[in-house]
Amino acid sequence: MDKRKKHNFFYICIILLTIILTNISCDTVSEFFRGYSDVDRYYITGSKEDRENFIELFKLLKMEKPGSEAEFVIAREIATSYARLNDYERLINFLSARTINNPADPYNGYYFLVIAYAYIQQDSQEIAAFYFDIILKNYPDLIINDESIHLICLNHLINLNDKAEQRVWYYRELISRFPEKIDLAEAYFMLGQACENIGDWNGAIQAYNNYLPYSGTIIQGFPNADRYAKQQVDFSRSQKDWTFESLQALRSAIEDALDDGNAQMLSRYQAKVNFFARSWEQIETDEIGMTRFNLVQFMYGNRIRYAAELDGSSNTTEAFLRTTGWSQPLSTWYFYFRKIYFPQEPEIHGHWEWAGIYYGEKF
Repeated sequence: MDKRKKHNFFYICIILLTIILTNISCDTVSEFFRGYSDVDRYYITGSKEDRENFIELFKLLKMEKPGSEAEFVIAREIATSYARLNDYERLINFLSARTINNPADPYNGYYFLVIAYAYIQQDSQEIAAFYFDIILKNYPDLIINDESIHLICLNHLINLNDKAEQRVWYYRELISRFPEKIDLAEAYFMLGQACENIGDWNGAIQAYNNYLPYSGTIIQGFPNADRYAKQQVDFSRSQKDWTFESLQALRSAIEDALDDGNAQMLSRYQAKVNFFARSWEQIETDEIGMTRFNLVQFMYGNRIRYAAELDGSSNTTEAFLRTTGWSQPLSTWYFYFRKIYFPQEPEIHGHWEWAGIYYGEKF
């Protein structure tokens, strides 16, 4: 099969898929495969003024050299005219026919972009995403009205495609090809999220690490993006030698240290990264690092007691142990234990850590 036949076969497959997805009538299908001279009547529509305009545009179109800029300008005006009439079926048919009849047309990528927009207007986002993806992977980029059609496609696909593998590719394309045209902070963070979803933990950590210099950026839907990214990066770099294989083992070690009044031993069990100490009223971003003060001053001369059982709100991933007797206005502290979620390191994933302290009684 020669190159031209391969092109024709490719375009025909696209149109046939469109036919299947949109249930285009048999009469309309036949129009796709006729020359313009046979289908002009179908494309002349609207009011008297509209029809006169279409007749003139189609006459001009036939006079221009195929694939030329002048032909492109006229074809775009015809498509725009259909869009103004909300006649998206004719718009799609017109541009689809052009791509079949002129497979080497350098503007076919743009024509498919307009077709994708038409499908969005018809609430056919899945078909639109199909065309955006075809443009990215099969057609060279074009700059139309100072905008890259590939950038437009990527931005749409990120919103339309919920497949994590594809989203990873889209975000990496955005970052590598259009760093000056996008919000890099958001792209890095969302790339990290997408990498997590497919189990690419190294890719996720790298993306979050690239995000950290942009901390302070507002990421829609992720109010604690800065904190989350820093936690992931810091934890990945740490030795993680404070973790325990089970909640029972962690709890026993903590209780032994409290029974002995051994502040030094107790300090060894606290998480070395992402540890917090705050009241129940404080929000997560107000946390205070436990390393800022010495446990000795809060235990000296006191007998710290702990509840015989974990708090009733404990579950399979979080647990709370009530303790009393601390040298502080709020002498009741709840130790917060957390099951570690870190698939990047299977030998640590599922272990438990003492992750923080809540001051005062629970509400």
